Parts: sequence; C-alpha cells; structure tokens
Amino acid sequence: YCVEFRTESLSQHCALETRPYARWMRYLREGHTVCVACQPPAMNADTRRCSGDGHNAHGDKILHWEAIGNSQCQGTWKKIRQLEHCSCPLVHSFIFT
Repeated sequence: YCVEFRTESLSQHCALETRPYARWMRYLREGHTVCVACQPPAMNADTRRCSGDGHNAHGDKILHWEAIGNSQCQGTWKKIRQLEHCSCPLVHSFIFT
C-alpha cells in the first residue's frame, strides 16, 4: 500500500545534499504532496504495516520523518490518505525502510 503525505517542514540540510545517490533530497519542498510505498522488508510481518505510516493519524496530526543516508535531512508531514493500490508518480515517490 502507499500513503500520501503533505510536507509541512524540512531541514536546510536536505537542500545541501550533493552526493549523487542522495540528490533527490534537494527536490523536497514544503507544501508538496509525496507518495510513500510500504513494501517488504520494511513491512512488519504480523501487522502488515510499515512503521511511521500514520495508520491512526488524521490530517491534523503532524508526523516526523528522516531521510535514509542523511539523518540531518528531516522534517514533518501530515497524512492525506492511504492508497491500497499504489499509483505513486515517478516524481516525489519514496519507500518506507
């Protein structure tokens, strides 16, 4: 499944990323909608959920995120909705880890 979030805030460290495999962090923006996929092995075998997916969160709850590979690139987002059938666009799409 996938979850759509609206980015509320992000640290300045995301925009400063220059390593080739992590340049995607520079394109994160406040107010943008991002789509995050929950796939194995990040999915808990018992609950069939990914940690941090905001399962019981509604649109007013602020959730925290952190980028893998640069722990200084972090921020907050609000859950918009969960999609049982993923249709994330190629841009602004991420994977829970």
